[in-house]
Amino acid sequence: MSCSENTNAQAGDPLDALPDAVAGAAFRRLVRHLRHRHDAQNIDLMGLAGFCRNCLADWIVEAGAPLDKAGAREVIHGMPAAEWKARHQTEATPEQLARMEESLKKNA
Repeated sequence: MSCSENTNAQAGDPLDALPDAVAGAAFRRLVRHLRHRHDAQNIDLMGLAGFCRNCLADWIVEAGAPLDKAGAREVIHGMPAAEWKARHQTEATPEQLARMEESLKKNA
C-alpha cells in the first residue's frame, strides 16, 4: 500500500495558522485514537480515506523525523509493525483491495 502526496496546501490556508503545539497535540491524539481502534483496518482506512497508519509513518519521516521506515511505523503503531500486523491485521478481501485502488486514484 502507498499513498500519494496530496497536501492541498493553499496560500492563506487556516490550517497553516495553527500553532505547531496545537497541530502536534491533535496529531498525537489521532495516532493514539488509531492505536486504540486497531479494529479500523489499514486496508479500510485506505479504501475510505486514501491513507493509513503506514502513510502517517511515511509522512513523519518526510516531515523530518530522524527515523527509518521501521522506526516511524513503530512510533505510529505503538509497537513494531510486524507485531502490530500479527496481532491486529486481517487478510484483505478482494473488495477491500478494489476500494483501496479506487480511493488511491483520488489522491493524485
